[in-house]
Amino acid sequence: MPIEILMPALSPTMTEGNLTKWLKKEGDEVHSGDVLAEIETDKATMEFEAVDDGRLGKILVPEGAQGIKVNQPIAVLLGEGEDAAAIEAAPAALPKSPAAAPPPVSSQPPQVQPALQEKSGNGRIFASPLARRMAQQAGLDLGAINGSGPQGRIVKADIEAVLTSAGAAPAAAPARPAAALEVPAAPTPSPALSKERVAALAGNPPYTEVPLTAMRRVIARRLTESKQTIPHFYLTVDCELDELMRIRAELNAKSDAYRISVNDFVIRAAALALRQVPAANASWSDEAILRWDTVDIAVAVALEDGLITPIVKNADRKGLATIARETKDLAERARTGKLKLEEFQGGTFSISNLGMFGVREFAAVINPPHGGILAVGVGEQRPVVKNGALKIATVMSCTLACDHRVVDGAVGAQFLAAFKKLIEDPLTMLL
Repeated sequence: MPIEILMPALSPTMTEGNLTKWLKKEGDEVHSGDVLAEIETDKATMEFEAVDDGRLGKILVPEGAQGIKVNQPIAVLLGEGEDAAAIEAAPAALPKSPAAAPPPVSSQPPQVQPALQEKSGNGRIFASPLARRMAQQAGLDLGAINGSGPQGRIVKADIEAVLTSAGAAPAAAPARPAAALEVPAAPTPSPALSKERVAALAGNPPYTEVPLTAMRRVIARRLTESKQTIPHFYLTVDCELDELMRIRAELNAKSDAYRISVNDFVIRAAALALRQVPAANASWSDEAILRWDTVDIAVAVALEDGLITPIVKNADRKGLATIARETKDLAERARTGKLKLEEFQGGTFSISNLGMFGVREFAAVINPPHGGILAVGVGEQRPVVKNGALKIATVMSCTLACDHRVVDGAVGAQFLAAFKKLIEDPLTMLL
Protein backbone atom coordinates (compact mmCIF):
# COMPACT_ATOMS: atom_id res chain seq x y z
CA MET A 1 0.00 0.00 0.00
CA PRO A 2 1.32 3.52 -0.78
CA ILE A 3 2.82 5.38 2.19
CA GLU A 4 2.53 9.10 2.83
CA ILE A 5 5.82 10.89 3.49
CA LEU A 6 5.31 13.54 6.15
CA MET A 7 7.05 16.81 6.83
CA PRO A 8 9.52 15.87 9.58
CA ALA A 9 10.55 17.83 12.67
CA LEU A 10 14.25 18.27 11.98
CA SER A 11 14.91 20.28 15.14
CA PRO A 12 13.30 20.30 18.59
CA THR A 13 11.83 23.78 18.04
CA MET A 14 10.53 23.19 14.51
CA THR A 15 6.78 23.43 13.97
CA GLU A 16 6.88 24.23 10.26
CA GLY A 17 9.45 24.49 7.51
CA ASN A 18 10.12 25.41 3.91
CA LEU A 19 10.71 22.78 1.22
CA THR A 20 13.58 24.40 -0.64
CA LYS A 21 14.47 21.62 -3.10
CA TRP A 22 13.44 18.11 -4.11
CA LEU A 23 16.45 15.88 -4.81
CA LYS A 24 14.25 13.05 -6.13
CA LYS A 25 11.59 13.33 -8.80
CA GLU A 26 8.38 11.37 -9.34
CA GLY A 27 9.20 7.86 -10.54
CA ASP A 28 12.67 7.74 -8.96
CA GLU A 29 13.71 4.72 -6.92
CA VAL A 30 14.16 5.53 -3.24
CA HIS A 31 16.25 3.59 -0.75
CA SER A 32 16.47 4.00 3.00
CA GLY A 33 19.04 6.71 3.75
CA ASP A 34 18.67 8.47 0.37
CA VAL A 35 18.40 12.25 0.60
CA LEU A 36 14.93 13.15 -0.64
CA ALA A 37 14.91 16.91 -0.25
CA GLU A 38 16.39 19.95 1.44
CA ILE A 39 14.26 21.44 4.20
CA GLU A 40 14.72 24.91 5.66
CA THR A 41 14.02 24.72 9.39
CA ASP A 42 13.88 27.48 11.98
CA LYS A 43 17.68 27.20 12.28
CA ALA A 44 19.25 25.99 9.05
CA THR A 45 18.75 24.19 5.74
CA MET A 46 19.03 20.47 6.38
CA GLU A 47 19.00 17.30 4.30
CA PHE A 48 15.94 15.10 4.64
CA GLU A 49 16.52 11.33 4.38
CA ALA A 50 14.14 8.54 3.42
CA VAL A 51 13.30 5.82 5.91
CA ASP A 52 11.62 3.34 3.54
CA ASP A 53 12.53 1.71 0.23
CA GLY A 54 10.22 2.23 -2.71
CA ARG A 55 9.51 4.59 -5.57
CA LEU A 56 8.48 8.22 -5.33
CA GLY A 57 4.95 7.99 -6.66
CA LYS A 58 3.68 11.53 -6.22
CA ILE A 59 5.01 14.83 -4.94
CA LEU A 60 2.27 16.63 -3.00
CA VAL A 61 4.20 19.77 -2.05
CA PRO A 62 6.34 21.47 -4.71
CA GLU A 63 9.82 22.75 -4.00
CA GLY A 64 9.85 26.37 -2.88
CA ALA A 65 6.72 25.89 -0.76
CA GLN A 66 6.85 27.68 2.59
CA GLY A 67 5.20 27.30 5.98
CA ILE A 68 4.59 23.54 5.69
CA LYS A 69 3.41 22.22 9.05
CA VAL A 70 5.25 19.31 10.67
CA ASN A 71 3.47 15.98 9.88
CA GLN A 72 1.75 17.44 6.80
CA PRO A 73 1.95 14.96 3.85
CA ILE A 74 4.47 16.14 1.25
CA ALA A 75 4.78 13.07 -1.00
CA VAL A 76 3.59 9.49 -1.53
CA LEU A 77 5.94 6.50 -1.67
CA LEU A 78 4.98 3.41 -3.68
CA GLY A 79 6.01 -0.05 -2.56
CA GLU A 80 7.40 -2.86 -4.68
CA GLY A 81 5.10 -3.76 -7.59
CA GLU A 82 2.82 -0.75 -7.07
CA ASP A 83 2.15 1.88 -9.68
CA ALA A 84 0.61 5.34 -9.66
CA ALA A 85 -2.88 3.86 -9.90
CA ALA A 86 -2.44 2.51 -6.38
CA ILE A 87 -2.41 6.08 -5.07
CA GLU A 88 -5.87 6.76 -6.45
CA ALA A 89 -7.18 3.36 -5.37
CA ALA A 90 -5.80 3.61 -1.82
CA PRO A 91 -8.05 4.59 1.07
CA ALA A 92 -8.08 8.22 2.16
CA ALA A 93 -5.98 7.44 5.24
CA LEU A 94 -2.70 6.08 3.91
CA PRO A 95 -0.03 4.69 6.23
CA LYS A 96 2.25 7.47 7.37
CA SER A 97 6.01 7.57 7.03
CA PRO A 98 8.09 10.18 8.82
CA ALA A 99 10.64 9.71 5.99
CA ALA A 100 13.42 10.71 8.31
CA ALA A 101 14.58 9.56 11.67
CA PRO A 102 13.60 11.98 14.42
CA PRO A 103 16.32 14.46 15.44
CA PRO A 104 19.04 12.65 17.37
CA VAL A 105 19.23 13.27 21.07
CA SER A 106 22.52 15.07 21.51
CA SER A 107 25.03 13.45 23.82
CA GLN A 108 26.13 16.95 24.72
CA PRO A 109 24.23 19.08 27.23
CA PRO A 110 21.97 20.86 27.76
CA GLN A 111 19.55 19.36 25.28
CA VAL A 112 18.71 16.61 27.74
CA GLN A 113 15.81 14.44 26.66
CA PRO A 114 14.66 10.95 27.63
CA ALA A 115 16.37 8.52 25.27
CA LEU A 116 14.74 5.28 24.16
CA GLN A 117 17.07 2.29 24.02
CA GLU A 118 16.57 1.63 20.35
CA LYS A 119 18.63 -0.97 18.51
CA SER A 120 18.44 -2.45 15.04
CA GLY A 121 20.80 -3.90 12.52
CA ASN A 122 21.61 -0.53 10.94
CA GLY A 123 21.06 1.59 14.06
CA ARG A 124 17.59 2.74 12.98
CA ILE A 125 14.17 1.57 14.10
CA PHE A 126 11.09 2.25 11.98
CA ALA A 127 8.13 3.37 14.08
CA SER A 128 5.28 5.80 13.65
CA PRO A 129 5.48 9.04 15.67
CA LEU A 130 2.49 7.91 17.76
CA ALA A 131 4.10 4.55 18.49
CA ARG A 132 7.33 6.24 19.53
CA ARG A 133 5.43 8.55 21.86
CA MET A 134 3.45 5.69 23.40
CA ALA A 135 6.62 3.65 23.90
CA GLN A 136 8.35 6.59 25.55
CA GLN A 137 5.42 7.14 27.89
CA ALA A 138 5.37 3.48 28.89
CA GLY A 139 9.17 3.13 29.11
CA LEU A 140 9.29 0.44 26.43
CA ASP A 141 12.36 -0.52 24.40
CA LEU A 142 11.38 -0.23 20.72
CA GLY A 143 14.27 -2.52 19.80
CA ALA A 144 12.47 -5.42 21.50
CA ILE A 145 9.17 -4.94 19.62
CA ASN A 146 8.31 -6.53 16.26
CA GLY A 147 6.41 -4.17 13.99
CA SER A 148 3.33 -5.22 12.05
CA GLY A 149 3.11 -2.13 9.85
CA PRO A 150 4.43 -1.61 6.32
CA GLN A 151 8.04 -2.77 5.96
CA GLY A 152 7.99 -3.88 9.60
CA ARG A 153 7.20 -0.45 11.02
CA ILE A 154 6.10 -0.40 14.65
CA VAL A 155 2.61 1.07 14.89
CA LYS A 156 0.12 1.93 17.63
CA ALA A 157 -1.39 -1.58 17.65
CA ASP A 158 2.03 -3.13 18.36
CA ILE A 159 2.55 -0.93 21.43
CA GLU A 160 -0.98 -1.62 22.68
CA ALA A 161 -0.40 -5.37 22.24
CA VAL A 162 2.75 -5.23 24.38
CA LEU A 163 1.01 -3.17 27.04
CA THR A 164 -1.99 -5.51 27.07
CA SER A 165 0.21 -8.60 27.41
CA ALA A 166 2.02 -6.94 30.31
CA GLY A 167 -1.27 -6.10 32.00
CA ALA A 168 -0.74 -2.37 31.60
CA ALA A 169 -2.71 0.35 29.90
CA PRO A 170 -1.26 3.01 27.63
CA ALA A 171 -0.20 6.06 29.55
CA ALA A 172 -2.48 9.03 29.16
CA ALA A 173 0.30 11.60 29.28
CA PRO A 174 4.07 11.52 29.10
CA ALA A 175 5.89 11.28 32.39
CA ARG A 176 8.18 14.21 33.04
CA PRO A 177 11.81 13.01 33.02
CA ALA A 178 13.81 14.13 36.01
CA ALA A 179 16.57 15.61 33.87
CA ALA A 180 14.43 17.14 31.12
CA LEU A 181 14.88 20.85 30.62
CA GLU A 182 11.75 22.68 29.59
CA VAL A 183 11.08 26.30 28.79
CA PRO A 184 7.55 27.44 29.65
CA ALA A 185 5.46 28.61 26.75
CA ALA A 186 5.40 32.37 26.43
CA PRO A 187 2.06 33.90 27.44
CA THR A 188 -0.03 35.21 24.59
CA PRO A 189 0.29 38.99 24.46
CA SER A 190 -2.93 40.84 25.07
CA PRO A 191 -4.04 42.58 23.02
CA ALA A 192 -2.32 40.90 20.05
CA LEU A 193 0.25 43.06 18.32
CA SER A 194 -1.11 42.86 14.80
CA LYS A 195 0.64 44.97 12.21
CA GLU A 196 -2.41 47.24 12.08
CA ARG A 197 -2.31 47.79 15.85
CA VAL A 198 1.45 48.41 15.84
CA ALA A 199 1.05 50.92 13.01
CA ALA A 200 -1.76 52.66 14.89
CA LEU A 201 0.34 52.87 18.08
CA ALA A 202 3.20 54.37 16.05
CA GLY A 203 0.91 57.00 14.57
CA ASN A 204 0.51 55.26 11.21
CA PRO A 205 3.69 56.46 9.46
CA PRO A 206 4.46 54.77 6.13
CA TYR A 207 6.29 51.45 6.49
CA THR A 208 7.66 48.50 4.50
CA GLU A 209 6.75 44.98 5.59
CA VAL A 210 9.62 42.53 6.14
CA PRO A 211 8.08 39.03 6.28
CA LEU A 212 8.83 37.02 9.41
CA THR A 213 11.09 34.05 8.72
CA ALA A 214 10.87 30.84 10.73
CA MET A 215 14.19 31.74 12.37
CA ARG A 216 13.01 35.22 13.38
CA ARG A 217 9.82 33.79 14.90
CA VAL A 218 11.81 31.31 16.99
CA ILE A 219 14.28 34.00 18.12
CA ALA A 220 11.36 36.20 19.17
CA ARG A 221 9.66 33.38 21.08
CA ARG A 222 12.74 32.08 22.85
CA LEU A 223 14.10 35.48 23.90
CA THR A 224 10.66 36.58 25.10
CA GLU A 225 10.49 33.41 27.18
CA SER A 226 14.00 34.06 28.47
CA LYS A 227 13.27 37.57 29.72
CA GLN A 228 9.89 36.58 31.14
CA THR A 229 10.97 33.42 32.95
CA ILE A 230 14.67 33.83 33.80
CA PRO A 231 15.72 36.27 36.56
CA HIS A 232 18.66 38.01 34.86
CA PHE A 233 21.37 39.93 36.69
CA TYR A 234 24.54 41.43 35.26
CA LEU A 235 28.20 41.75 36.25
CA THR A 236 30.79 43.74 34.29
CA VAL A 237 34.58 43.56 34.33
CA ASP A 238 37.25 45.48 32.39
CA CYS A 239 40.13 43.42 30.98
CA GLU A 240 43.44 44.85 29.75
CA LEU A 241 44.43 43.39 26.39
CA ASP A 242 47.93 44.71 25.64
CA GLU A 243 49.73 41.48 26.59
CA LEU A 244 47.11 39.38 24.79
CA MET A 245 47.52 41.46 21.63
CA ARG A 246 51.29 41.00 21.78
CA ILE A 247 51.04 37.20 22.23
CA ARG A 248 48.40 36.99 19.49
CA ALA A 249 50.66 38.81 17.00
CA GLU A 250 53.56 36.47 17.81
CA LEU A 251 51.43 33.33 17.41
CA ASN A 252 49.93 34.47 14.09
CA ALA A 253 53.42 35.28 12.77
CA LYS A 254 54.60 31.72 13.40
CA SER A 255 52.30 29.94 10.93
CA ASP A 256 49.96 30.51 8.00
CA ALA A 257 47.90 27.44 9.00
CA TYR A 258 45.76 29.46 11.40
CA ARG A 259 44.85 33.00 12.35
CA ILE A 260 43.89 33.46 15.97
CA SER A 261 41.42 36.23 16.78
CA VAL A 262 40.77 38.02 20.06
CA ASN A 263 37.45 36.14 20.17
CA ASP A 264 39.33 32.82 20.08
CA PHE A 265 41.20 33.91 23.21
CA VAL A 266 37.85 34.89 24.76
CA ILE A 267 36.38 31.44 24.04
CA ARG A 268 39.43 29.70 25.47
CA ALA A 269 39.48 31.93 28.57
CA ALA A 270 35.75 31.50 29.21
CA ALA A 271 36.05 27.71 28.87
CA LEU A 272 38.98 27.51 31.29
CA ALA A 273 37.19 29.84 33.73
CA LEU A 274 34.13 27.58 33.64
CA ARG A 275 36.36 24.61 34.38
CA GLN A 276 37.81 26.51 37.35
CA VAL A 277 34.35 27.62 38.54
CA PRO A 278 32.09 24.66 37.63
CA ALA A 279 29.11 26.16 39.47
CA ALA A 280 28.85 28.67 36.60
CA ASN A 281 28.70 25.87 34.01
CA ALA A 282 25.17 24.89 34.95
CA SER A 283 21.49 25.00 34.03
CA TRP A 284 18.23 25.19 35.94
CA SER A 285 15.55 22.49 36.01
CA ASP A 286 12.57 22.22 38.35
CA GLU A 287 14.05 19.11 39.97
CA ALA A 288 17.72 20.08 40.30
CA ILE A 289 20.52 22.35 39.17
CA LEU A 290 22.41 20.51 36.44
CA ARG A 291 26.17 21.04 36.50
CA TRP A 292 27.62 19.97 33.19
CA ASP A 293 30.65 17.69 32.96
CA THR A 294 31.71 19.18 29.62
CA VAL A 295 32.35 22.81 28.67
CA ASP A 296 30.60 23.48 25.36
CA ILE A 297 30.67 27.14 24.30
CA ALA A 298 27.88 28.42 22.01
CA VAL A 299 29.13 31.40 20.00
CA ALA A 300 26.59 33.82 18.53
CA VAL A 301 26.96 34.29 14.75
CA ALA A 302 24.95 36.99 12.96
CA LEU A 303 23.01 35.92 9.87
CA GLU A 304 21.13 38.00 7.35
CA ASP A 305 17.77 37.25 8.97
CA GLY A 306 18.74 36.47 12.56
CA LEU A 307 21.46 34.70 14.48
CA ILE A 308 22.58 31.19 15.29
CA THR A 309 24.86 29.79 17.99
CA PRO A 310 27.24 27.09 16.70
CA ILE A 311 29.02 25.21 19.48
CA VAL A 312 32.71 24.72 20.21
CA LYS A 313 32.50 21.46 22.15
CA ASN A 314 34.98 20.62 24.90
CA ALA A 315 36.46 24.08 24.45
CA ASP A 316 38.47 23.79 27.66
CA ARG A 317 40.39 20.87 26.15
CA LYS A 318 41.27 22.58 22.86
CA GLY A 319 44.18 24.85 22.04
CA LEU A 320 43.84 28.30 20.48
CA ALA A 321 44.73 27.11 16.96
CA THR A 322 42.08 24.39 17.10
CA ILE A 323 39.47 26.81 18.42
CA ALA A 324 40.39 29.30 15.68
CA ARG A 325 39.94 26.70 12.92
CA GLU A 326 36.67 25.38 14.38
CA THR A 327 35.06 28.78 14.91
CA LYS A 328 35.97 29.88 11.38
CA ASP A 329 34.54 26.69 9.88
CA LEU A 330 31.38 26.82 12.02
CA ALA A 331 30.75 30.49 11.20
CA GLU A 332 31.19 29.94 7.46
CA ARG A 333 28.83 26.97 7.40
CA ALA A 334 26.34 28.79 9.64
CA ARG A 335 26.09 31.61 7.09
CA THR A 336 25.48 29.14 4.27
CA GLY A 337 22.94 27.07 6.25
CA LYS A 338 25.11 23.94 6.26
CA LEU A 339 25.41 23.27 9.99
CA LYS A 340 24.31 19.91 11.33
CA LEU A 341 21.72 19.89 14.11
CA GLU A 342 24.20 18.75 16.75
CA GLU A 343 26.54 21.63 15.82
CA PHE A 344 24.15 24.34 16.96
CA GLN A 345 21.69 22.55 19.28
CA GLY A 346 22.96 22.44 22.85
CA GLY A 347 25.95 23.98 24.57
CA THR A 348 26.42 24.85 28.25
CA PHE A 349 27.34 28.56 28.06
CA SER A 350 27.10 31.36 25.48
CA ILE A 351 29.35 34.15 24.20
CA SER A 352 28.16 37.14 22.17
CA ASN A 353 30.82 39.50 20.81
CA LEU A 354 29.86 42.87 19.30
CA GLY A 355 33.32 44.38 19.60
CA MET A 356 33.84 44.25 15.84
CA PHE A 357 30.97 46.78 15.53
CA GLY A 358 32.61 49.21 17.96
CA VAL A 359 30.18 48.44 20.78
CA ARG A 360 31.85 49.27 24.09
CA GLU A 361 29.54 47.44 26.45
CA PHE A 362 26.16 45.65 26.34
CA ALA A 363 23.97 43.22 28.27
CA ALA A 364 22.95 40.06 26.40
CA VAL A 365 19.82 37.94 26.87
CA ILE A 366 20.43 34.42 28.21
CA ASN A 367 19.91 31.61 25.72
CA PRO A 368 17.86 29.05 27.70
CA PRO A 369 18.61 26.69 29.26
CA HIS A 370 22.15 28.07 29.64
CA GLY A 371 22.95 29.56 33.04
CA GLY A 372 24.84 32.52 31.59
CA ILE A 373 26.04 34.47 28.56
CA LEU A 374 29.14 36.64 28.28
CA ALA A 375 28.73 39.87 26.27
CA VAL A 376 32.08 41.09 24.88
CA GLY A 377 32.75 44.68 23.83
CA VAL A 378 35.44 46.33 21.74
CA GLY A 379 39.07 46.53 22.83
CA GLU A 380 39.93 50.24 22.87
CA GLN A 381 42.52 52.52 24.35
CA ARG A 382 41.47 54.03 27.67
CA PRO A 383 43.18 55.88 30.47
CA VAL A 384 44.01 53.62 33.44
CA VAL A 385 45.76 54.23 36.74
CA LYS A 386 48.76 51.97 37.48
CA ASN A 387 50.89 52.40 40.60
CA GLY A 388 49.41 55.83 41.12
CA ALA A 389 50.24 57.02 37.61
CA LEU A 390 47.90 57.62 34.67
CA LYS A 391 48.66 55.47 31.64
CA ILE A 392 47.00 54.32 28.42
CA ALA A 393 45.97 50.65 28.01
CA THR A 394 43.85 48.63 25.59
CA VAL A 395 40.76 47.71 27.60
CA MET A 396 37.82 45.41 26.81
CA SER A 397 34.58 45.47 28.84
CA CYS A 398 32.81 42.13 29.32
CA THR A 399 29.36 41.76 30.89
CA LEU A 400 28.15 38.45 32.27
CA ALA A 401 24.38 37.87 32.32
CA CYS A 402 23.48 35.22 34.92
CA ASP A 403 20.39 33.15 35.61
CA HIS A 404 20.02 33.95 39.31
CA ARG A 405 18.27 30.62 39.92
CA VAL A 406 21.54 28.89 39.02
CA VAL A 407 24.41 31.35 39.32
CA ASP A 408 24.53 33.58 42.40
CA GLY A 409 26.43 36.85 42.51
CA ALA A 410 29.50 35.39 44.21
CA VAL A 411 29.73 32.55 41.64
CA GLY A 412 29.38 35.00 38.75
CA ALA A 413 32.08 37.21 40.29
CA GLN A 414 34.41 34.22 40.73
CA PHE A 415 33.93 33.29 37.07
CA LEU A 416 34.70 36.83 35.90
CA ALA A 417 37.76 37.03 38.15
CA ALA A 418 39.10 33.78 36.66
CA PHE A 419 38.27 34.99 33.14
CA LYS A 420 39.98 38.37 33.66
CA LYS A 421 43.13 36.73 35.03
CA LEU A 422 43.38 34.46 32.00
CA ILE A 423 42.77 37.29 29.50
CA GLU A 424 45.37 39.54 31.15
CA ASP A 425 47.94 36.71 31.47
CA PRO A 426 47.39 34.90 28.13
CA LEU A 427 50.46 32.67 28.48
CA THR A 428 48.50 30.67 31.06
CA MET A 429 46.06 29.73 28.28
CA LEU A 430 48.88 28.11 26.32
CA LEU A 431 49.71 25.59 29.03
